[in-house]
Amino acid sequence: MSDSPASATPYEVLGIAPSASLDEMRRAYRRRLRETHPDTGGSPARFHAVQAAWEVVGDPVSRSAYDRGASSGSARTGSARAAGSSSWAARAAAPSSASSLKARSYGHPGGQARERFLTLIREWAGRGSELPDPYDAALVRSAPREIRWLLGKALAEEQTARSLSDLGMGFTVWNDVATPTGHKIDHVVLGPAGLFAVMSEDWGEAVRLHRGELAGDTIPDGELPIRDLVRSARKLGRSLGVRFDGQVIVVPDGALVEASSESVDRGRNAGTLVIARSRLSDVLRSGVSSGAARRQGDVFEVRTRLQQGVQLV
Repeated sequence: MSDSPASATPYEVLGIAPSASLDEMRRAYRRRLRETHPDTGGSPARFHAVQAAWEVVGDPVSRSAYDRGASSGSARTGSARAAGSSSWAARAAAPSSASSLKARSYGHPGGQARERFLTLIREWAGRGSELPDPYDAALVRSAPREIRWLLGKALAEEQTARSLSDLGMGFTVWNDVATPTGHKIDHVVLGPAGLFAVMSEDWGEAVRLHRGELAGDTIPDGELPIRDLVRSARKLGRSLGVRFDGQVIVVPDGALVEASSESVDRGRNAGTLVIARSRLSDVLRSGVSSGAARRQGDVFEVRTRLQQGVQLV
């Protein structure tokens, strides 16, 4: 199972409370196996998720390790090592512009999402409660999914920012950019292949492209990530006097159902890519579509406009 804070916990997959007895878990496990089995109309992915959840919490030793904060992988082996807390707390600093080998970068990737997460996790735990470590894995896993999603969002932005930093000195990155629509753009990236609006997402489960929009069981009803990104990029571009050459939504490797990248080729959202994070560098170096390379002089002019007009959240 994924150790992303945005992912469903084993208890959520089985449909039981964390306080459930072993007998209650066994009954829930058998019920969920019947409900999700491909031969009875279920999906292989759901069926596998139920089996993986049982491996984590079906054994008292591994369940105890998981409840204390161990990663799902170490819980399955009986290890009590808590891998989640320290990694979730590690905030990616904005890449330094002093190094000639790194992309120039401005703003705090994941900053807004982390601030919102910290506010809500403290409110949820109870006003006045002391939280020695708000990133403690056991605490985070017990929180509502909408709070865990914020931490997953912050981590996704930070991981993308590290990849963007490694693009090199020919690129400039602005993180957490305010737009006239009220939706921020996680990363605005300018390089030889063009100007791109980039969003970093982690919904905790697989997503797919359907009729020009992202769909998935964990994407909230009414949320249209591609439409919102395209609108924000267009309005920001008009306000700054620049044109975006494409929009990119980055998801964790393995999160796309059918491939490592999917493109929107028609309609108002055309020119948008949904890609696995491991493909990000290649896409930004080559462009969303062929023939998108910019002249160096154009890059200089666009960078000047962005430096003068971009507002960070």
